[in-house]
Amino acid sequence: MALVENLPQTALAGIILYLSWVVLRPLLSPSCLDNLPGPPSKSWFSGNLKQFMSRHCWAYREELARKYPRVSVMHGLFGSRWVHVWDPKAFHAIFIKEQDIYEEPVQAMRVLLGPGLLGTLGEQHRRQRKMLNPVFSTKHLRDMTPIFYSVVHKTRDAILERVRAGAKDGVELDMLSWMGRTTLEVLGQAGLGYSFDPLTEDRPDDFANAVKDLFPQLVKTIVPRMILPYVAEVGPAWFRRAVVEAIPNKSIQRLKDISDIMHQRSVLIYNEKKAALEKGDDALKHQIGEGRDIMSILLRANVMAAEEDKLPDDELIGQVSTMVLAGMDTTANSLARVLQLLAEHPDVQEKLRDEVVNVAETEGTDGTIEFDRLMDMPYMDAVCRETLRISPGVTSLFRDTTQDVVMPVTEPIRMRDGTHTNAVPIPKGTRIIANVTACNRDPALWGPDANDWRPSRWLEPLPREVEEAHIPGVYSHLMTFIGGSRACIGFKLAQVEIKTVLFVLLQQFRFETTGKPISWNFAAVQYPSVGPEGEPEMPLKVVVLRP
Repeated sequence: MALVENLPQTALAGIILYLSWVVLRPLLSPSCLDNLPGPPSKSWFSGNLKQFMSRHCWAYREELARKYPRVSVMHGLFGSRWVHVWDPKAFHAIFIKEQDIYEEPVQAMRVLLGPGLLGTLGEQHRRQRKMLNPVFSTKHLRDMTPIFYSVVHKTRDAILERVRAGAKDGVELDMLSWMGRTTLEVLGQAGLGYSFDPLTEDRPDDFANAVKDLFPQLVKTIVPRMILPYVAEVGPAWFRRAVVEAIPNKSIQRLKDISDIMHQRSVLIYNEKKAALEKGDDALKHQIGEGRDIMSILLRANVMAAEEDKLPDDELIGQVSTMVLAGMDTTANSLARVLQLLAEHPDVQEKLRDEVVNVAETEGTDGTIEFDRLMDMPYMDAVCRETLRISPGVTSLFRDTTQDVVMPVTEPIRMRDGTHTNAVPIPKGTRIIANVTACNRDPALWGPDANDWRPSRWLEPLPREVEEAHIPGVYSHLMTFIGGSRACIGFKLAQVEIKTVLFVLLQQFRFETTGKPISWNFAAVQYPSVGPEGEPEMPLKVVVLRP
């Protein structure tokens, strides 16, 4: 009886001792990383993280890339050592050769979105990816292109209506909002066979607002998310939820609400699809997407799959929120970035428009062109590649080492003690920060203008250094969509979507700057705002070119 009565105190004492060891171990134990160059710690509690992950971290990140080697040590929470990486050879080990050793921390995504593609590891992740790969193929995207055009034409018409109702010399519109609405509807119709937004009227949608607000809220909860791996499996689900609901933090409560909203809508969409599938293909053909959407095809494939390959309901439901989250803000914000850059470089905008109009007039039908022609427009492709090079939506990624490992590097690193090494020993349990932007903008590879947006570089032979670096990304010698088995599965879909939007809108509108200062803010997906502390938005002046 006494043992039972003392159980809560014993458990609490155990938790305190464990957390104390987690906190004190980095201070008491020397590490082989202590010899690796890197910036001094700014704080025992947060190390360099406050600077590296602040809303306006770009100058600090540029300083790290300029002052320290492509592999350097940083300081994390409670004096822990983290490794900052942007070396192509190291990236090959992390994302390709030894990717099982460099494990992605998925606990936060699993808690928020369920066991979808972003929240699973190992065999579970491989099984899901095997099932999903065919619906993201070029063949399937070619079949879905009419859906893309249908949605983007609605966006064009809605913008046109608002511009015509305003001043003759153009109207200021929040193009981030319009790109977000467009990408959500494309993902809804082409991905889920579901319509989120008619685009013809302005109406709030809890799901859309939840998706839009998720990444900014994640930045505000960095420390709780660092603790999550230690408590994610403590007690039953009802107990963990009760603990979260008791935390007096607005950002954590907003994340809980976002998770609930996304899960409820995902269940609704999944149940509607499953019910239609059970009624046969004719029922699916009467739904949005006519049964060609990714979720309909995925459900049919799941029914036909071998028993060991089938995905259970919770994993299929998890794909709904995962698909929208992974595809909405990343593509919408990249589109906003393209439009901003075109507005700032009117000569580039006019050159791209000339290409678009020429192709539309000579090869187009009803404002559309064939998939293969859309993907084979040289200047359009150069503008997209250059934007995704200098401004990847996801600027950095985390990995955790599951065992001691030796990380190779492209060039020898001069260690603190004066020795040089071609490989860096990394202890088990080390957090790795893969800096995508630094690799994409490496002046040793791309030349002294690596930080400049210059689309014409893609119409020239690529630098020999880029070719020889063997950067392990799936797209254009860039790490924007990563590489390996956890590369962005929808990177081809994103390209088609971006090009479709530009092809349609540039025929109808000219985009100009408004004079308002635009800041790009760090988050899981970087986003624009007016001024350094504003809410997500991208105001541009939109002018009608054709009556």
